[in-house]
Amino acid sequence: MGKYEDREFNGGKDFTETTTECDYVYKGRILHLRNDLIKLPNGKASQREFIEHRGGVAVLAVTDDGFVPLVRQFRYPLGAHVWEIPAGKLEIGENPDDAIRRELVEEAGLKAESITSLGAFYPTVGYSNEIIRLYLAKGLTYVGAKPDEDEFLEIKYFPIDELRKKCLSGEITDSKTIIAIFKYFNL
Repeated sequence: MGKYEDREFNGGKDFTETTTECDYVYKGRILHLRNDLIKLPNGKASQREFIEHRGGVAVLAVTDDGFVPLVRQFRYPLGAHVWEIPAGKLEIGENPDDAIRRELVEEAGLKAESITSLGAFYPTVGYSNEIIRLYLAKGLTYVGAKPDEDEFLEIKYFPIDELRKKCLSGEITDSKTIIAIFKYFNL
């Protein structure tokens, strides 16, 4: 055994925190801000601020010749334009498998013969419950983009190998895009 494998970090203890009071500070169209009172595992009280989000979907669409469409859009919280894979939030009650097909058409103008799950991840575990489900789309047909009226996008196709290099160099900084590209190369 190595020097770490035989160590038990938490002794098998349950570190679950329980909500004692839920307080919505703000309820918006896309997210809600909560400031909850909780009970810590040691019995003491504390507070947890976090953002409720109904989740989203993102798709790495790969053409038969190895190109991937990315969309470039202005991201207001960052004050910058960002290249990223097509993605969007789930509508209330929407099935993620339906949402990804909708987003692929809206943002990239593509329909796919096959869409496969690449799993899911939590982009900001420290302050949000958001989950993003990742997909791989193949067998693509262009049908024309239909962005929402408040979306302004530039679409550009990149060779998948170039995107891997852009992720490693820091040119691509969007987490869902980086994760999807590396999952593609490692699955």
